[in-house]
Amino acid sequence: MSEQASHYLVNQLLAVVGPAGLVTDEQAKDSYTRDWLGKWQGRVPVVVRPASTAETAAVVRVCHATHTPIVTQGGNTGMSGGATPDASGAQVIVSTTRMNHIRAIDPVNNTLTVDAGVILANAQEAARSVQRFFPLSLGAEGSCTVGGNLATNAGGIAVLRYGNMRELVLGLEVVLPDGRIWNGLRGLRKDNTGYDLRGLFVGSEGTLGIITGAVLKLFAEPAARATAWVGADRLEQLVTLLTRLRARCSERLTAFEMMSAPSLALVLQHVADTRAPLASPYAFNALIELSDTEDTGLQAMLENALGQAMEQGLVRDAMLATSQAHAAALWKLREGVSQGQVRAGAVVKHDIALPISALAAFVAEADSAVLAAAAAGGLAARVVNFGHLGDGNLHYNVLLPPGLLPAAVKEATLLLNRTVHDLVTAWNGSISAEHGIGQLRRDELRHYKSPLEMELMLSIKRAFDPNQIMNPGKLL
Repeated sequence: MSEQASHYLVNQLLAVVGPAGLVTDEQAKDSYTRDWLGKWQGRVPVVVRPASTAETAAVVRVCHATHTPIVTQGGNTGMSGGATPDASGAQVIVSTTRMNHIRAIDPVNNTLTVDAGVILANAQEAARSVQRFFPLSLGAEGSCTVGGNLATNAGGIAVLRYGNMRELVLGLEVVLPDGRIWNGLRGLRKDNTGYDLRGLFVGSEGTLGIITGAVLKLFAEPAARATAWVGADRLEQLVTLLTRLRARCSERLTAFEMMSAPSLALVLQHVADTRAPLASPYAFNALIELSDTEDTGLQAMLENALGQAMEQGLVRDAMLATSQAHAAALWKLREGVSQGQVRAGAVVKHDIALPISALAAFVAEADSAVLAAAAAGGLAARVVNFGHLGDGNLHYNVLLPPGLLPAAVKEATLLLNRTVHDLVTAWNGSISAEHGIGQLRRDELRHYKSPLEMELMLSIKRAFDPNQIMNPGKLL
């Protein structure tokens, strides 16, 4: 973008949002143009921070008229580079963080209506203020925004019971690429009046419009929880245990998280104030949680179920949390994997989903294929496998040896991505479960999606955004 064009654009946007709504200082822009993982760095003439849906619509109309590409950004906590601009300097960031109001709470209808820029933890607190519960929970909940959660169809630790964001939203408000506002903020469980427009925007990563508001589902607030850590020799044993717990505990089974021995070892080595939960290490571990709106003997239910599992040889050892602090210490182990990986060195990350029935066989085959591919490339790699076993979402990552040059890391990433994703596709899985495509998986999406699927998605994109100004270079 030329200096003259940039100056004109900034003045047009200034007239819409005022000085408080613009970030033009280069140092101040850095936190917006760089993703938190440090993988992507872009450049923009300005960051726009509208304070309302009306201001957002006016900003988009300016960008539409000047053919200025828009990158929408919430808390900038994404894992796939979907909210980072490119290096051209021709794009602008539209940040939703000033749109942070709780619009309405309806405890009878069990709905919460919020601006897109509301921090997830604040949405959770708003629900608690009326003795209700919003179940989306993930590591970045203190900084990620509801709009970003919707744009990526975020999952988190409670998907097993409550579903991901697509299941947790009833209505949306969206600014379209030409600046018109679609008001779909309806708190209805049933609305059979045509195409599911709401569903198109959830998971679209800002490529179809800017989500500015949402009606979220609320639930009864859990009053009792039971948490346990178990160790097993084989992954298939944990899959069998999951199946039995679902049958026995029904909807009380809220979380079933898996950590392999290497992932637990990374946390114990690199995350402060952590300790091994069991006396001996095991190849696979599970963190299990039951919850209910009243204490219906959850602790005894979980203890009895795990006792039977041990008698039947499914579990080698088990330990139940004896207090909230004890349970929090167990969850810290699971939530510390990302931190442990960052401190351990370069990691090739995979966010994959498979049928639960295929998980054990897939992991066995993938372990052999990945280690063989790495060895053929002269790499002493380690598989760090963990994730949301209850919904089939694995973070099947590969830790590379320290000291590799960036070019070698890139080469290893391409090799290992193809190895893992080819197997995922062969097992009828998905190469992205909850982190989105962004720019990280964009080229791989073309490789693994059928031509017809790509054609249909591109047709939708062209229908909503014919000028291609919404988050170009991402997803498609």
